[in-house]
Amino acid sequence: MLAGKTALITGSTSGIGLGIARAMAGAGANVMLNGFGNAAEIERERAGIVSEFKVKALYSPADMTKPAEIAAMVKTCEAQLGSADIVVNNAGVQHVAPIEEFPIDKWDAILAINLNSAFHTIRAAVPGMKARKWGRIINTASAHSLVASPFKAAYVTAKHGLLGLSKTVALELATFGVTCNCISPGYVWTPLVERQIPDQMKTRNMTEEQVKRDVLLAAQPTKQFVTVDQVSSLALYLASDAAANITGTNISIDGGWTAQ
Repeated sequence: MLAGKTALITGSTSGIGLGIARAMAGAGANVMLNGFGNAAEIERERAGIVSEFKVKALYSPADMTKPAEIAAMVKTCEAQLGSADIVVNNAGVQHVAPIEEFPIDKWDAILAINLNSAFHTIRAAVPGMKARKWGRIINTASAHSLVASPFKAAYVTAKHGLLGLSKTVALELATFGVTCNCISPGYVWTPLVERQIPDQMKTRNMTEEQVKRDVLLAAQPTKQFVTVDQVSSLALYLASDAAANITGTNISIDGGWTAQ
């Protein structure tokens, strides 16, 4: 489905981003991974994609807080893989604190990584997409692009901003064969979420099942985690020709969270 295309996915060394990268590669796209982590584990994942899916796969260590490194990553993708046809802005971080205690450096970092990096990546990739008359920009937002939660001022602000950016880009590129959309997951079952459970059990004196149902999934009516595969499948659809007329949208995949 995506043979001959290249997908650049930020924040793709684990979790949702890695799942999307693998889905794109499984559909025939070459991929560029990006993110932090253990170098040996990242190389294992990169090499595994090449071996399993018979596509090209590169890794960029570009720091998403540094615009020059982001621009260089896009240039490297175009030079070594031929293009950057699909851009998935997935990099993100979180910090929880009351507004009056929210550390300024955390605010700056969350806005830089969750919002500004998407702007810089899109800005660098759009000229090539316009020249080729084809492109897909997919931004991983969150249920928090639509609703707020206490103590998450920077994250909620960034995700609301990402939705606004997506709509603007969609309008600007509507006649160039380039789409721009948001995917807004609720709680997704990832290693990062799984690692939170033991501390929550201890702190709240709850069982594992109670933590999952009454804490992590309190806002999701289905009481089920969204899976990485479900998010990846949605991203793959948005990258397909079947989604050519879906642009400027925000697709929730949150177990009914934002329907309330």
